[in-house]
Amino acid sequence: MEMAGHAPNIAAILHGKDDLRLEPYTTVAPGDNEVLLEMGSVGICGSDLKYWKYGKCGRFTVTDPMVIGHEGSGVVAKIGTGVTTLKPGDRVAIEPGVPCRVCKLCKTGRYNICPDVKFCATPPVHGNLCKYYTHPADFCFKLPENVSLDAGALVEPLAVAVYGCERGGVKVGTNVLICGAGPVGLLCIMVARAMGASTIAITDIDDHRLQTAKDLGADHVIKVLTNDCEAMADEIVKAMGECPDVALECSGADSSVVTGIHACQPGGSVVLIGRGSMMPQLPLVAAASKEVDIKGVFRYANCYPKAIDLLRNGSINVDKLITHHFNLKDSTMAFKTAMDRDAKAIKVMIHCDK
Repeated sequence: MEMAGHAPNIAAILHGKDDLRLEPYTTVAPGDNEVLLEMGSVGICGSDLKYWKYGKCGRFTVTDPMVIGHEGSGVVAKIGTGVTTLKPGDRVAIEPGVPCRVCKLCKTGRYNICPDVKFCATPPVHGNLCKYYTHPADFCFKLPENVSLDAGALVEPLAVAVYGCERGGVKVGTNVLICGAGPVGLLCIMVARAMGASTIAITDIDDHRLQTAKDLGADHVIKVLTNDCEAMADEIVKAMGECPDVALECSGADSSVVTGIHACQPGGSVVLIGRGSMMPQLPLVAAASKEVDIKGVFRYANCYPKAIDLLRNGSINVDKLITHHFNLKDSTMAFKTAMDRDAKAIKVMIHCDK
């Protein structure tokens, strides 16, 4: 049912490659266990950029017009029947992946890999880069007073970092290698440190991002200057003084996975957070002989409360990652800025309430 009695709704709708349009959009009244949100902030993610630039991301392809955006926060405008945990005026972070809630995976806590999960801005599901958006209440998490809507939008990539560090077993005394100093890699620095990591090294091809990583607390920043993965691994171990216990691959480069396998301590872990090619060539015999575990990551599960608590208690300050701000009407310019290397963008934030 379309919602009446509020300002007109507009959304950033992707019609195809390089074709993002700001258009009128139907506002749906909240049903059972749903809330209508007046959107506040939406961050641009790498997957958003791939859909915009190429019309696809991994195995997902845009075939019909789709509202873009999944890193979002907003203010509750109206609640549906049965909602008891939220009220109008509450500021929330939106967990964009909603599973079936009843299958074995959901009931055992691994709802992120539920086969029926519906994830914002993953075809054919619409995203939340719009003025008004309706979402299940149990996947909206109330923000503490000291956490801004901008920070609330970044709970989504922060949850990825939390989940990746958990999958890698990061704890007090762990030596961590992070491959890729994009937003998630930079968040992994902060999360790993908050979890007690001893030494953190990070690799990238970009000097600006490496400097940002250094400013955020990385102990060692290492520029990738060679395609020789074993030589790169040797350089990492030399810089760290010992082999890392866990490698968090956040770049999406197949070579970084190979480097991580060679660099890791025997018995360590390589966690695949980034997305590389569909069939990478990996030194599996080397991984097996060292008993290096290769672990997949698909988004996150049960991480939003943890991520919000890291923001609430001041363990992490995500505002440092936001380099550019745009209003909803300038969404196309925001996407161009996020894609432009010369802009030195880390996280571009779009404000839907302005």
